[in-house]
Amino acid sequence: MTSSDMLELLKVDLGISGTSAYDNRLMSYIQAAQKGIEIEGVTLNLNDVGDAQLTIMYAAWQWRKRDTMEGMPRMLRFALNNRIFSEKMRGDNNG
Repeated sequence: MTSSDMLELLKVDLGISGTSAYDNRLMSYIQAAQKGIEIEGVTLNLNDVGDAQLTIMYAAWQWRKRDTMEGMPRMLRFALNNRIFSEKMRGDNNG
């Protein structure tokens, strides 16, 4: 999935439409999400729709928490854990 596809999906998730004013900032959230997910131990494969969706969910949480400072939602934590365990069980680094 391309970064512009991910940006558009993130904007839909956040309810941002009709403007490109936030595009640079949202792209930095996507990049930060990818880094955060890799720090968790996941080898991302952004051609995989599941990994791309995980990145979008993580970026959306980061965007929303900037106001609320809420912790990571359980849904996101479970998705991360499942992705980490899946990679470890396969014993590969291909995502």
